[in-house]
Amino acid sequence: MPKSKQSASKHVAPPTSPTTKVPPAMKTPVKKSPAKQSPAKQSPAKKLAAKAAAKAAATAAATKKAEKTKVAAKKAAEKKAAQVKAAATKAEERLAAAKKAAAAKLADETSAVRQVPGWGSSDHNVVVPKPGTIPVGAGLCPYELAYHGAPLGAHVSTSGGAATAPPRGVDIGATAIQLFTKQASQWKEKQFTDAEVLAFKTALVKTPVTFATAHDSYLINLASPNAELRAKSIDSFEQEMRRSIALGLDAVVSHPGNFMDDRASGLARNADAIIEVLERVHGPTRLLMEFTAGQGTALGSTFEEMAELLARLPAALQPRVGVCFDTAHVFAAGYDLASVFDDVMTRFNDTIGLDRLGLFHLNDSREPLGSRKDRHELIGLGKIGEGAFRRIMTDQRFAHIPKVLETPKGDDMITNDRRLLRRLRVFAGGR
Repeated sequence: MPKSKQSASKHVAPPTSPTTKVPPAMKTPVKKSPAKQSPAKQSPAKKLAAKAAAKAAATAAATKKAEKTKVAAKKAAEKKAAQVKAAATKAEERLAAAKKAAAAKLADETSAVRQVPGWGSSDHNVVVPKPGTIPVGAGLCPYELAYHGAPLGAHVSTSGGAATAPPRGVDIGATAIQLFTKQASQWKEKQFTDAEVLAFKTALVKTPVTFATAHDSYLINLASPNAELRAKSIDSFEQEMRRSIALGLDAVVSHPGNFMDDRASGLARNADAIIEVLERVHGPTRLLMEFTAGQGTALGSTFEEMAELLARLPAALQPRVGVCFDTAHVFAAGYDLASVFDDVMTRFNDTIGLDRLGLFHLNDSREPLGSRKDRHELIGLGKIGEGAFRRIMTDQRFAHIPKVLETPKGDDMITNDRRLLRRLRVFAGGR
């Protein structure tokens, strides 16, 4: 072999055999990703666990949001309540200030009045002169001396017996009184002895009181469709008439009943009961049906309905029955005495007639016009205001009609009534 060929063969590397192994140090490491399991290949248990976790997270978020909303709503409600309370407090303060000012005005109007000896004292044996016989200078203010109008007074208590009522009228400076002849809220009837009747009449003639009326029981419902209740009511009404006639009272005030089922039927039952009793009981005491506020099924809240009730009575009984005009009831029933006094009285006269008017109940109203709620207030402090009462006290059409207060008594049975009666006399004098 030639020398040159030998030299070339020394520098050529032998081919690598397919079976030749590369040493580990010469290999490049390859990273393997962790095997991912597709959702389709997840087990049912894992799927349920995932759903439960998601639902729990959503519920927790909703609960947290609801709690925040609740707290915010509570804070808003508390803020609103505080605002309402503050407004109510201010309103009460304004009302209290208005009442205080009105009371001060009333006290100022009557501060110069001095009492006649025995007038308003606790000594009920003092004989007080009849109206018009008190000499000038006896201690009364000019406007009281000048008042020669119809009897004027209030409802008085009979605690201790009927004979205590006239002296209680003296305590408040009344010339008219209204009283209960029995417990008004009980069915138990009172039977007067001859001695009790004599004691009442003797006490009455020793006072300036010239008009006395009873108010019958609040339980009586002559319009009831219930036979048992109606029978008890008729009996109680009859006993009331008999007691009042025995005492020599001028009138009995009675509310029309509650019809309960049908208005027309109730009105008929009421009229029939009045006829039944008045045909059995005879005497000079006049029955006065009182207008109501019209709450619930009460009859007698409109002039037309009262006129219909009266029209059902026979001609022979007509002179024995009249009406009692309660200012608070009429106002609550929707007759605006405060704004259209003349219109109301014209309608009353056209529908019923002034000749039927036997008594005024002078009460202001706590409730607004047309409320149908029977809530009495001191005159001048209610929704009617003093204007209507000035008109009643100065209108010559009512100059002979007795007038009685049924206003709140206050802390005692004397002070409010006495002040209001003086104020009404002020109105009558045009002041």
